Amino acid sequence: MGAALEVCRRFYDVEVRPRVDAPHSAALLGRGSEVLGYDDEMSTDHNCEARVLLFVPDGVTVEPDVPESFEGRPTLVEVHTMAAYFRTRIGFDPDAELTVEDWLTFPEEVLLMMTAGDVFHDDLGLQGVRDRLAYYPDDVWRYLMISAWWRVHPEMNLVGRAGHVGDELGSSVIGAQLVHGLMRLCFLIERRYAPYSKWFGTAFSRLPCGPALTPVFQEVLRTSNWQEREEALVTAYRAVGDLHNAQRVTTPVELRIEQMWGRPFRVLWGDFPEALAAAIEDPEVRRIAERWPVGGVDRVREVLHRPADRRHLLRLLGPDST
Repeated sequence: MGAALEVCRRFYDVEVRPRVDAPHSAALLGRGSEVLGYDDEMSTDHNCEARVLLFVPDGVTVEPDVPESFEGRPTLVEVHTMAAYFRTRIGFDPDAELTVEDWLTFPEEVLLMMTAGDVFHDDLGLQGVRDRLAYYPDDVWRYLMISAWWRVHPEMNLVGRAGHVGDELGSSVIGAQLVHGLMRLCFLIERRYAPYSKWFGTAFSRLPCGPALTPVFQEVLRTSNWQEREEALVTAYRAVGDLHNAQRVTTPVELRIEQMWGRPFRVLWGDFPEALAAAIEDPEVRRIAERWPVGGVDRVREVLHRPADRRHLLRLLGPDST
């Protein structure tokens, strides 16, 4: 638990809880480096309150009269109902059943915000809601990995293709994008939500695979020509493929070198999408996997990022859409 999160817990225990005489839940979740445990000295330059989110039943009014400062920090108590909070932040009714379409339209970084942090007190079942959002159901997880592998494979040969015409800058950009895609695959393989860009590398370094794979990915970024970049990417792809196989995500997948269309560019390939698709049992996930342009859900979701926009994405994924 980070230092700021501990301050918030003490603030609740010492100042907030004694002033609330109604059933409630209390937590720190949502936006903020302290929620994710990444706060440091620089984090105190803004939004560094001793902060508590207080959840109360519908119709209950609570206004705890807390001191304006606690342990040298300004204080903030936000009061919500759970239904309103989750509807506003993620477009989710905590009393409703979660569907496949829900999972595919929730922003991953927001799922992390809702499930990170900590619950300090829980009369109302807040932790139960967080547990339901803790990670993707197995078949949704497999579909997302299919998407992630397909984002990587078609681009692998383009590092060489761009470099072959003298475009080392373009080749470098493609290489960096491929590193990002492989890192996202690592989050999925390790079953961890990825944060937004500011904390993406920090969170990756804390994955079980992070210490071993960080220098592998750094080597791709350090290369100065497309031939070195291609070789480093083969090593990086193999490392992630080996991680997939070591974690027994699917039956073992064979890795092999290919030269697409006979061109002089070496790429490593393993048919991870086929192995993952074969393991999907949920008919709804299978339907989406068969008809959706794989890899597109997150890109559309980045455009329609507000919770209220989820209704448009739900229509895109529905069985009657064409």
